[in-house]
Amino acid sequence: MHGLGNDFVVFDARKQGLALSDAAARLIADRRFGVGCDQVIVIAPGRGDVDAEMIIRNADGGVVESCGNAARCVAKLLMQESGRSSVRIDTVGGALECSSTGDGHVTVDMGAPKLLWHEIPLAKAADTNMFQLNVDGTNHVASALSVGNPHLVLFVDDADQAPVAALGPRIESHPMFPERTNVEFVSVQARNRLRMRVWERGVGITMACGTGACATAVASFRRALSGRKVEIVLDGGVLVIELRERDDHILMTGPTSEVFCGELDLEALGR
Repeated sequence: MHGLGNDFVVFDARKQGLALSDAAARLIADRRFGVGCDQVIVIAPGRGDVDAEMIIRNADGGVVESCGNAARCVAKLLMQESGRSSVRIDTVGGALECSSTGDGHVTVDMGAPKLLWHEIPLAKAADTNMFQLNVDGTNHVASALSVGNPHLVLFVDDADQAPVAALGPRIESHPMFPERTNVEFVSVQARNRLRMRVWERGVGITMACGTGACATAVASFRRALSGRKVEIVLDGGVLVIELRERDDHILMTGPTSEVFCGELDLEALGR
């Protein structure tokens, strides 16, 4: 499945358990020797008041807290299966309320962003709105926040010309981010429209990032560069992000696509 080109291999492990190792996830994600994807997703049985649990592994095999595009994909599967218009999915980063918009799109309530330095987390106290980061002797002013996972948002003149491949990995593994970070390069096209390119932690450049789009919308609003509702133009398409006024919850709306279904011989893949 994919959400605007941010693609996933999704396993349904609600009836039969699936314990994936880091190495197995890396093999599955490999675009030459495996299936190929940005993230490997496992749907596990839900507990309590959630419909299912979503376990997310990046292409490097590591488990991560949240993925907005994957949440939309999993929510669509669960809603199609149940015939309902809303579901609740648990993740390491917290439970997500997901609902159908009625036109094939899915809205995910990503909750309120975390803006305090220790919540993101950063290695030391800093102004997260106008955060100064030194990379190889050059200072960059950015916004740091968490949307279930850590993000650093850099506002640039032209996102299409930004050095994503060169600067992204340097910032991802910067000592200021003890859990590493996702990096967004953003330019303002209009009050309600932002262009964003992304370097995803543990993956690299991807065509879209749902939590990155959420982080971008929050950072832009905090800087008074946009209003509470914006279109985020990604390499793979457009997400609509709204920062709800009554509680500052982030609502992300966008499409999902199911590309193919099949069976995977994990034992054979491991060879």
